[in-house]
Amino acid sequence: MIRLENLSKSFHTRWGRKVVIDDASVTFPSGVSVALLARNGAGKSTLMGMIGGTIQPSSGRIVKTGTVSWPVGFRGSFHRDMTGAQNTRFVARIYGVETQELLEFVEDFAELGPHFHSPVRTYSAGMISRLAFGVSIGIPFDTYLVDEVTSVGDADFKRKSRLVFLERMKHAGAVVVTHSMGQVRKLCQAGVVLENGKLIYFEDVEAAIARHQENMGSDEEE
Repeated sequence: MIRLENLSKSFHTRWGRKVVIDDASVTFPSGVSVALLARNGAGKSTLMGMIGGTIQPSSGRIVKTGTVSWPVGFRGSFHRDMTGAQNTRFVARIYGVETQELLEFVEDFAELGPHFHSPVRTYSAGMISRLAFGVSIGIPFDTYLVDEVTSVGDADFKRKSRLVFLERMKHAGAVVVTHSMGQVRKLCQAGVVLENGKLIYFEDVEAAIARHQENMGSDEEE
């Protein structure tokens, strides 16, 4: 469970104060996959960062029960001079999971072949993304923070990523950001709509999609 209590976040810009989240109080229930819907630039990444603990709110607080992942697929924390395998071992030790089990999962899932044992600095962007997704989804969390989970790799890898994510969701919850309403319907049961700093929770994902499309001034599928 993730509960936002009177949460606010604003930034000072050259044009004045920009409010991203304005006194929001919303609960993301345990064991539910919740879509976070908002127009571009509305603050989805900022909210995900606050939930993940990498961004501090201006006021209010976030209460979390159980374990919460970093944003799934986030690739910014890998040591570029270490191999994919060494980075995976490092993450396993930090999160207290069985090292060999995670190594085997990531090596099989990421499909890097011998590159798994090469320095990350030699990887393409796509290879880093596959490694990042494999490490993220390979650790059992109670809640996953997911940003464009199916956007990595070719069609087969996207399909595999979606299936693994759905398997994880049998025993966990998630906060999901994606621009595809088709993916929202496949991955989520509920939704939160962010508009003008306000958050509204919908138990029915279709109601959340409808509100989001109303805000966007369109009923077209993204």
